[in-house]
Amino acid sequence: MPIKSRIRAIPGFPRQGVTFRDITTLLKDAAGFRLAIHKLINRYSGKKIHKVAAIESRGFIVGAPLAYALGAGFVPVRKKGKLPAETIGCDYVSEYGTDRIEIHTDAVAQGERILLVDDLLATGGTAEAAYKLLCGTGCSVIECAFLVDLPSLGGRERLERLGIKVFTLVEFND
Repeated sequence: MPIKSRIRAIPGFPRQGVTFRDITTLLKDAAGFRLAIHKLINRYSGKKIHKVAAIESRGFIVGAPLAYALGAGFVPVRKKGKLPAETIGCDYVSEYGTDRIEIHTDAVAQGERILLVDDLLATGGTAEAAYKLLCGTGCSVIECAFLVDLPSLGGRERLERLGIKVFTLVEFND
């Protein structure tokens, strides 16, 4: 069974007019979750990635096993105030308002090759902010990877207009 068929649609969540793509049905399916992670491992093996940076919180579920399999470090990209040591951050506008994401000041080093991951690409605001935050440290974000793309919300276009490479496993056009 393909990955796409393992992702549940929930109409009207979190608000009317939105169809939420729920990856928990993929995650609970051992074969499906394994397939998704292995597809990402196959894409990025041999790319000399130093660290996988993952966006809070569902991105952690994808990023941690991917970092482990690639022999890379793991960098959590968190919402403001969630990290205990000194941080740097980037403010952004999301589909639900304004927010801020942060990483520890010592999370990445100049010249490191970083893979940025999250579960889903919608409008691209959070991914763009994470990309800018990471690149501001002098590291190189080689690509942004997502399990799901919602092309009608324009996130891929937004990121690609900025010269950011994007890879997704599946897309939903509704």
